[in-house]
Formats: sequence, structure tokens, C-alpha cells
Amino acid sequence: EVQLVESGGGLVQAGGSLRLSCVASGSTFDHYGVSWFRQAPGKEREGISCISNEGSKTVYAESVKGRFTVSRDNAKNTVYLQMDSLKSEDTAVYSCAAVGAPDYYCAGYGIIRYDYWGQGTQVTVSS
Repeated sequence: EVQLVESGGGLVQAGGSLRLSCVASGSTFDHYGVSWFRQAPGKEREGISCISNEGSKTVYAESVKGRFTVSRDNAKNTVYLQMDSLKSEDTAVYSCAAVGAPDYYCAGYGIIRYDYWGQGTQVTVSS
């Protein structure tokens, strides 16, 4: 059983930055691919980024490409999402999800079935 806990959300002005963390406990994290999702009020959940288990592959949605950077530190059981040049439309609850597949390289990351989900952290960008 893996538990995922996100942190780092908050209120920031447009153009600002935040770094989200997704910390895993309960298992060796380097066996899991991890993705970030977000859901804004009244909208469907959107997959925005994915990183493979060793960090060799990263993928981004067009809506965040060039502004967000995903990384991981398996020694700390943590995946990060650095968010720069934030816009009001980035306001959402951000969640991380993990899939236990060492050979997973983010194919279909927005639609695959994940093994574990975090509770989410609120990001609010004021314009």
C-alpha cells in the first residue's frame, strides 16, 4: 500500500511560481510512474504531466508546456511539480497519482488506471 501526500499549494499572483510536492510512503517509490492532474471547479480532471519511474521520461500537456517542470528524487520518495508563470486559469486542485509499472514511460498518462492517488492541494492564482 502506497500513500501519496501533496503539499505546496496556496495563493499566488499571476506570473508567480509555486512548487508542489508529492511524497510517497509505504513502498519503494522508484517502481512507480507518477503523474500530476488538476481539476478546476466545473471542469473535468486534466492530466498535466507525467514522469517515469527513474525520471528519464517526462511529458506535459500543451496547457502547461514550457511553464511547468516535473522532477523526482527517489531517495526522498518525492515527485515535484515546479509551476512558473502561473495564470488564473491554472487555478485548480492538483493531485498526484502513481502507477506501479517500472517500464512505464507515460504513454496515455491522462487516461490509464492509476494504483494510488493523493488527496490534492489547492492552487489559486489571482489575476
